[in-house]
Amino acid sequence: MKRLVLWGLGLSLFVGAGAAFAQEPEHAHAAAAEGAEGEESKASVSDVIFGHVSDEHQLEFQSPFGGEVRIALPEWKHAFGIEWLDLSITKHTVWMWIAAVLVILIFAIGRPRSITPSGFGIVLETLVLFVRDEIAKPTIGDPEYKRYTPYLCSAFFFILVCNLLGVLPYTATPTGNVSVTAALALFTFIITQMASIRAAGIGGYLAHLTGGVHWALWPIMIPIEIMGLFAKPFALALRLFANMVAGHIVIFYLLALIFIFKSILIAPASVFLAVCIYMLELFVALLQAYVFTMLSAVFIGLGVAMGHHGHDDHGHDEHEGKPAH
Repeated sequence: MKRLVLWGLGLSLFVGAGAAFAQEPEHAHAAAAEGAEGEESKASVSDVIFGHVSDEHQLEFQSPFGGEVRIALPEWKHAFGIEWLDLSITKHTVWMWIAAVLVILIFAIGRPRSITPSGFGIVLETLVLFVRDEIAKPTIGDPEYKRYTPYLCSAFFFILVCNLLGVLPYTATPTGNVSVTAALALFTFIITQMASIRAAGIGGYLAHLTGGVHWALWPIMIPIEIMGLFAKPFALALRLFANMVAGHIVIFYLLALIFIFKSILIAPASVFLAVCIYMLELFVALLQAYVFTMLSAVFIGLGVAMGHHGHDDHGHDEHEGKPAH
């Protein structure tokens, strides 16, 4: 359990570093037209919706006394004198840190104090055993799955908490930022390559990039294999990002139908459909955490299996000093 907590802390710090390379956040509110004094500018429906799902350098809350409370976040562009390095704290960064702290607290509080867990510990143990026995073990294989289960558990719970935070009012979905999902996918990519090299050795790893074809085809096969290596984390990052952003956009557009048609008659249908999608979002939050963890385990399993390639496929041409027939 201690290893799992350490994995979670390290994962959150790594993702935090990845979020620093995000593009300049978009602001949610439309500016007033220049030179138009006394004229109030109204943000369009698209501005409001995409302003909610985009990142920004402030936190917004609804005050119990009325009005909105906005907390400006520190900006640190050109960090350490490097022009392209932006370590500014954004809305997604804050909620990502909150998710990391929640994961650590969940395991600190739900950790079994006895042989037989009870209460929340049962739920936590059930999820951990699910990741270990239904994801890691079947895809990676025994006994190597034990080595990578802590990372898979950390990724599963971190993504799950990030996804669930996004369905709460006045919060944000860290996994709705492509920089965060890219950092998570990069973590899986690095571990996958380490598993491959550990299983097959550096020579076997490089030989695998040739695809086992004749050396004359290496100029074609090697670039294709390298592209395949990076296509996997690319798909991981975009899949998680797109699914988490799409759900929020659909909910807001359904609610925005009331204002688009400017009719209260459409409100019951609009709110009902939005609530249905909201319930679906709760399921998607769990599903996407499972999908990311499962695919990560599959990629790691393929890397581990690389060490077994070449023995059964190529076979031995000699048996007791005689050619095989």
